[in-house]
This record gives sequence, C-alpha cells and structure tokens, in this order.
Amino acid sequence: MAKGTPVLIYLQTQRNQDGQVSDYAKKFQGQLFQIGPSLYLRYLEEDEKATVTFKISENGIVQLTRKQEDIQMKLYFGNKQRIAALYRTSVGDVPIETITPNLNVTLRDNPLSGVIKIDYLLYNGAELLGDYKLRLQFTA
Repeated sequence: MAKGTPVLIYLQTQRNQDGQVSDYAKKFQGQLFQIGPSLYLRYLEEDEKATVTFKISENGIVQLTRKQEDIQMKLYFGNKQRIAALYRTSVGDVPIETITPNLNVTLRDNPLSGVIKIDYLLYNGAELLGDYKLRLQFTA
C-alpha cells in the first residue's frame, strides 16, 4: 500500500437480513490520502485478505470499494439517493443498488479525524438483500 497519513480506524456495522441481525466491530490500522478534492481512507482486512477503500467526494458521495482476490464490490452512497453499484465475481457481474436514507460525514483538522455514518438498503433489482448501518471513526 502506498504511504498516506497513518490513521486508527474503528468500524462498526449492523446488518439486518431477513430478520436476522448481525453486528461487527473491529479496529484497523489504515491510511488517509487526499487526491485532488477527494479524501481516501484505506485499510486491509487481514483475516479476509481484502483491501477496503472509502472515497469521500466533495459532492457528498461516498464510494466504498472492497477487493478480495477475484471479487470486487463497489457501493456508492448519496444522502437520500438510490445509486447503481457493482458486485464483480469470477463468474460475472451482479447489478446491485444502494438506497441511503442517512449519510453523514464529519471531518476535523486538529487532530486529523473523522466520522462516517451511513444507513443504507442494498438491493438486487426489487429484492432487498439487507438493511445496513455503518459507523466508521478514524484518528491520525
């Protein structure tokens, strides 16, 4: 991974899928980059051997990319928006969409830190795949 500003990341997610709720919480060492007007937050899920990148665009859109061997998922989140996304597998692409009822990004300079809060619904066509709540905090 290229060098960025080292950050400590605390990630919490909650998934509600067919009435089954699962919670996940973990800390990661990551890097924060600024490329043009966009901020990139990247970390490695070592147990899954997956690279995760959050791109925070100046227009308010947050892109989540997760790459793991021959699987790649790109999700886009815009507050109160429905946005097409991509789940690429070794056997082909699966069209998915996100609906984001709540998106909030807070960034601070001193110390360099931030919070990303995303509540989203994940769809494949008309089929609801899950209802997610993602909370990410980072500090340099």
